[in-house]
Amino acid sequence: MTNTESSRPVYAGPTVQPPSAHDLAGALERNIDALVERQKETAARATLEERIAEGVTRFTGSMLFVYIHLCLFGFWILANIGFIPGVPRWDESLVVLAMIASVEAIFLSTFVLISQNRMAAVADKRADLNLQISLLTEHETTKLIAIVSEIAKRLDVDASLGGEVEELKRDVAPEAVLDRLESKAAEVEN
Repeated sequence: MTNTESSRPVYAGPTVQPPSAHDLAGALERNIDALVERQKETAARATLEERIAEGVTRFTGSMLFVYIHLCLFGFWILANIGFIPGVPRWDESLVVLAMIASVEAIFLSTFVLISQNRMAAVADKRADLNLQISLLTEHETTKLIAIVSEIAKRLDVDASLGGEVEELKRDVAPEAVLDRLESKAAEVEN
């Protein structure tokens, strides 16, 4: 080992170990509990049809579903092209198999769409919650900037930053932002 190598600090991991599950902040723990409870309530409110669709979608998205189809369709095809001795052919043109597969695909795609619609509705609710939290955070940050700016003024500290602080102290009107986004999107489309 050379002198250079021995003087180099050895990385021993993070300087602060991550907290264990029981050391999480109280607010964070409450938020996790609230989210879990909300998920349970949402699942409990699901209709029988939605639960069936979710179950079918979950099963059809599994490898077990693939293996079952591989065995059934493989047997059907091999038997009907004469590769399995002693098993009579019942669908030599494989038209019945194609019809069964088509009907199954229609139903499976419908179940998947039902599940996706339900997931999209949940995602919309989460997006609305995120927007509300973002707007609240924006409002609180704006107020904090105004308070810190007043403290700086009383302590005779120059915190002007070229007029940027005055702009940051103004509340954001979400309606105006949405209107501006829509007008810009319309410009792009035209």
